Amino acid sequence: MSWNWNSHGLPFLPGYTFRDVTKSAFHRPQTLDYRNGYALPRRPTVGIGQDPLLSEQLIQQQLSELVFETPDLTYGSCDESLSEDFIPAHVALDKKVLRFFAYFQEDILYSPDEVYRVRPVVVYYYLEDDSMCFIEPMVENSGIPQGKRIKRQRLPKNEHGEYYQWKDLNLSMDLEVYGVKYHITQCDAFTKEFMESEGIILNEPEQMPTDPYSKLRKKPQPCYTTPSEFDRMHQFLTMDRKVLRFFALWDDTDSLYGETKPVTIHYYLVDDTVEVREVHEPNSGCDPFPVLMRRQRLPKKMKSETFPSCVLELSKDEVDEYYSPKDFQVGQTVKLLGRRFLLHDCDGFTKEYFQKNHPDMEIKPTEVSKKVDRTQERKKEVPPYNGFGSLEDSLQNCLSLIPEPPKKNVLKMLENDHKVLRYSARLDSQNPKDEGRRFVLSYFLSSDMISIFEKSTRNSGIIGGKFLEKTRVPKPGCPVENPEFYSPADFAIGATVEVFSHRFVLTNADRYVLSYLESNASQIPSQTLESLRKKLNLQKQIYHTCETKQKKG
Repeated sequence: MSWNWNSHGLPFLPGYTFRDVTKSAFHRPQTLDYRNGYALPRRPTVGIGQDPLLSEQLIQQQLSELVFETPDLTYGSCDESLSEDFIPAHVALDKKVLRFFAYFQEDILYSPDEVYRVRPVVVYYYLEDDSMCFIEPMVENSGIPQGKRIKRQRLPKNEHGEYYQWKDLNLSMDLEVYGVKYHITQCDAFTKEFMESEGIILNEPEQMPTDPYSKLRKKPQPCYTTPSEFDRMHQFLTMDRKVLRFFALWDDTDSLYGETKPVTIHYYLVDDTVEVREVHEPNSGCDPFPVLMRRQRLPKKMKSETFPSCVLELSKDEVDEYYSPKDFQVGQTVKLLGRRFLLHDCDGFTKEYFQKNHPDMEIKPTEVSKKVDRTQERKKEVPPYNGFGSLEDSLQNCLSLIPEPPKKNVLKMLENDHKVLRYSARLDSQNPKDEGRRFVLSYFLSSDMISIFEKSTRNSGIIGGKFLEKTRVPKPGCPVENPEFYSPADFAIGATVEVFSHRFVLTNADRYVLSYLESNASQIPSQTLESLRKKLNLQKQIYHTCETKQKKG
């Protein structure tokens, strides 16, 4: 209603309303309009007939406030306080976590030792997003899967869709989550300070109840047997690292394909345990694992039982006597776990121990016939050289299935690389056609190989060129399996060199041959050096004589 019916402040009752009889305009204000081509409604600013809206008129209390607070509206308040910066809740409460300590009881069925089990948990409440997390501390050897029981999430409070808030948490109260009732006992200092700052009065903290089964386990078990007077600690301190070692033979001939095998028996004095290790021989065909019997206490005499045992593990209650050092006497047979062992010898420490502690026991080492090692008698027979390829390559085929290249003296090859001794030679033959043939014999110091090159002679009818490619030349008369090859010490002037049934007579050499042999004179015969010096000095004199004649002429 936009009429001015209450201009005098009268109550809205029949007879107290007044209407302007002179008013003739009663049209409604326009509220529908087009803007940018779109029909948009707008809120009315005036009432019917351009009357002011009642919602925009000030009430009497507002008018009185304007009268008394006009200076404050005009000039502002005298006491202006600094406006604090707005901080969102997720920023203010970030990394702020409430921690409560609680527990729940788990019923144990069909157990004679316990009826229920107390399992402590830690409840974390994240103020940032009102989520909760339940963590169960790990207990060693508990046998229960522990850790995170409920992952971080908002937990439902009831069936109406409400969630737990931090205001719902307090000490000494029950918290039911997913059908499990948790009882909160304590909280940390930050949680206590936060709850009290928010006006929540915390209940009195409670002590975490102890698990009855864990309490029972911590109690010492009563022992109904008389403790032994034997001091185990004294044995450990005095007998540590002291071992008796016996050399024995395991008689396994009763089994299929059985044989007698050498073994070593170790008796550990620190805890009276016995270990049997098998001694493997090369190429015996046995498994490479040497332990025949693991280290353990071996029972010697069992207690008589009225009924068969249903377990294979033996306890102290079932054994009447264990093996001791006096049961291992050299020269006798001892039976360990159904196996017979003949003790034929022992080491020096074992002999001293028996002489000191058991002087009445005689130690008589016995000789055991050793097996004939057939592998040592057999020697590899290398077949004779067949002439194909080099001797070293053929030998590798006999040594291994996949032949490897023969090893070379790399240091010699590097030191004598590009060092070649050259000699002039003629062919020693009964054929008159071979009289004029001349050859150059080259000796390669890096590989001890020889190559022969024939000089071409005009009108001889023989084409010169390579006569022999690089190869090692054995001396005549040496065995084929272990040949002896030519060396620079054998190449003297006038010497005959037989190369694969061809005889060559050395007639000359270059000066590098003489200089090299003189540098290694300790390895070269004096006759070879003298023949080279005479030949080269004679050539030098002839050269000087011819040169002087040419100058005079």
